[in-house]
Amino acid sequence: MKINFYNNSNEKVWKYQRLIKRIFKTINRKDSFNLIFVTEEEIKQINKEYRNIDKVTDVISFAAIDDNDRSDFYSLGDIFICVKRAYSQAEDYGHSAAREFAFLAVHGYLHLCGFDHMTKEDEEVMFKIQDDILNKAGIKR
Repeated sequence: MKINFYNNSNEKVWKYQRLIKRIFKTINRKDSFNLIFVTEEEIKQINKEYRNIDKVTDVISFAAIDDNDRSDFYSLGDIFICVKRAYSQAEDYGHSAAREFAFLAVHGYLHLCGFDHMTKEDEEVMFKIQDDILNKAGIKR
């Protein structure tokens, strides 16, 4: 798994990049994706432009293709993580910032892979896979 990191925020995120790389080494795929760390202003703009929601969110994913036939496609797409929102949510949920960044990266990745949580059944499937990936990497709640 290859991850291309970009930091559009003024925050130091190198330790989260290392953690995220370690997590995705546990996934045996040859795909790649871009992970972009952004400000609240940038993610709000993206959310408004592409989802017509005028507010800050924690993570947004854009799949490069929409179907599940990715066997001949290398790049899965882009994941945008709002750095300040990740820090805030870590505090709200009572766990480390590292755990929150890991969760958001895996959550975004699963969206790139075609998973969603629009129904209770889909949510259960997606969250089980999410928890399995995080647990395999030693990231506990």
